[in-house]
Amino acid sequence: MQPARHHLRLAVAALLAAALLLCAAVPAARAQGETEHEEEFSYVAGDEHGPEHWGEIKKEWAACGAGRMQSPVDLSHDRVSLSRSLGYLDHSYRPAEASIINRGHDIMVRFDGDAGSLVINCTAYRLTQLHWHSPTEHTIDGRRYDLELHLVHESADKKIAVIAILYEIGDGHDALLHQLEPFIRRLANQRDREERVGLVNPMTARGRASVYYRYVGSLTAPPCTEGVIWTIIKRVRTVSRYQLELLRDAVHDGNEMNARPLQKLNNRDVSVFRPSPHDKHY
Repeated sequence: MQPARHHLRLAVAALLAAALLLCAAVPAARAQGETEHEEEFSYVAGDEHGPEHWGEIKKEWAACGAGRMQSPVDLSHDRVSLSRSLGYLDHSYRPAEASIINRGHDIMVRFDGDAGSLVINCTAYRLTQLHWHSPTEHTIDGRRYDLELHLVHESADKKIAVIAILYEIGDGHDALLHQLEPFIRRLANQRDREERVGLVNPMTARGRASVYYRYVGSLTAPPCTEGVIWTIIKRVRTVSRYQLELLRDAVHDGNEMNARPLQKLNNRDVSVFRPSPHDKHY
């Protein structure tokens, strides 16, 4: 009996040790979860993690509160200057393999292959990803539209250039979103889930509109990095109500309206390129 009792005591001791480890791990896991939640940001005005507090959440996000070149801004025609010297957008896009990711605060398409590039002032910016905000972040003469698509580019020295395309609800659907609809439905409310979607053609999103606004600003989500070259296409495109609601329903609760409030222009120059009426490309 003695050996049996000895083995029983050892087993009980092992069980107690395991239980103590589990109890210690639960608060640690909770603490880690709370820390992660504290580092997150939201788009809800007045929330402790809302846009007015982004710059306080992490020191790396300080620019969100203290930056002087923040985005988005209102593109008011009384502050915009015509600049034909900007020229037509110089880009060379091509279909590339891509993945779609639910980042919680938005839905992003990441290009895994070479999707082409945008050239600005002799610098090439490679297209890396695209994502959506609803409603639009930028406004035109104070008007906010229903959806804004950002095509994000990065240069060899990590500088960023973004092309923004505005949408309003209409009778027609958006061709790119139509391709992605089944994947967005599968990603709905599944934060950090990722799926391969095959070939995505950036030109489906870009279109061929010529008139655009240009200014230097920042990322519109933390860390709000400044020095971003913004190009906002003037022509507003059409998205269906179903597609808009699909994007809104897919993201994490509280991010259905994931547009950052307008930021102060602070005397920055905003230009608009409009081809000459005699230009055969116009």
